[in-house]
Amino acid sequence: MFKRTEESKLTSWYFEIDRGLLGLLLFLILIGVLFVISAGSVVAERMGQPWHYFVLKALPFYCIGLITLFIASALNKKQVLGISWLNIGVGLLLLLVTVIHPHIIKGSARFVYLGFVNVMPSDIMKPGFVILTAWFLAKMKEKYGENIFFNKEAWKLNGINWWYYIAVFVPSVLIIFTHPDFGTSVLYFAVLAAMLFIAGLPLVLIPLFAAGGLLGLTVAFFTMSHVHNRIISWLYGTGDKYQIVKSIQSIQHGGLFGSGDNAFIKQSLPDAHTDFIYAAIAEDLGAIMACGLLVVLLLVLKRLTLSALNAKDKFVFYAAGGTAALFGTQVCINLMSTLHIFAPKGMTLPFISYGGSSFVGFCLLFGMVLALVREDKWK
Repeated sequence: MFKRTEESKLTSWYFEIDRGLLGLLLFLILIGVLFVISAGSVVAERMGQPWHYFVLKALPFYCIGLITLFIASALNKKQVLGISWLNIGVGLLLLLVTVIHPHIIKGSARFVYLGFVNVMPSDIMKPGFVILTAWFLAKMKEKYGENIFFNKEAWKLNGINWWYYIAVFVPSVLIIFTHPDFGTSVLYFAVLAAMLFIAGLPLVLIPLFAAGGLLGLTVAFFTMSHVHNRIISWLYGTGDKYQIVKSIQSIQHGGLFGSGDNAFIKQSLPDAHTDFIYAAIAEDLGAIMACGLLVVLLLVLKRLTLSALNAKDKFVFYAAGGTAALFGTQVCINLMSTLHIFAPKGMTLPFISYGGSSFVGFCLLFGMVLALVREDKWK
């Protein structure tokens, strides 16, 4: 009924962007803001801080993240690649800082203090990791054909080859592993495995990757006390179970329709605004609304998967697929910890948990994917 009469960049952006995915992301961000206010206020007051302590700390990151999301979604492919290289360069530099001069929080050296804020390099470099891995796989396919894994030429030091990628990826994950940050190391490994299988790695090699993951878990179990204690506690129900017990009680107290103003258990849940924010949501709103949030998270995965399947460019296919793998895996790790399906692991619920580095990183990644999908579909 209505025809486009204006060809401005803003108009083109509006009609070409995946408005469904963007709308879902904005809804998740809104839920995150509301529950950082709700759950964060009780944590702040327990710390002796004013109720708005975490809200004020998060506000600059919300502003930066939203601006990043919209600006990145308007970029072209060349600009996305440029920002990805810059992102991974900054992330690697900050990772090196964690080795030389780390800022230790709760026994982990995974933070860097920039004079006014703590940042987590492993969160910051997630966008560059996904986008550049996608670019690398597409370039390898372009040069060596479909058989990029067993083609001998792809392993020779002539032009783009696997050794360049391994030289960057392996040291980065090892640094993250030694912070110690076993969960994020597993996340990177799982996303890489997913992207490799999307790119055509034979499924018969899944046991090999599983063995690699099991080896990493074994090393972590015997060398990292916190990993050892959490796994033993999860398996045998011993040790410090305070957080997970409070998380389950909080969900149970919410019932089907939520406790509203009577939601008091989250007041004693230490990380109600970060790792266990889903438990706080379930207590406030109830199981029905909490399941509704799960549906929204699944819809985000659906939009990313459809974008990947409909992509004309292999690069876009791998980028959207890798983003789906990262988003889905991190959501699963967070929810499994909250529901005591697996040993607790400090990892944010994307776009919802309090955490500036994670929020800005995901906004940048989704903004760049929106841009790539838009250009692939319309240009």
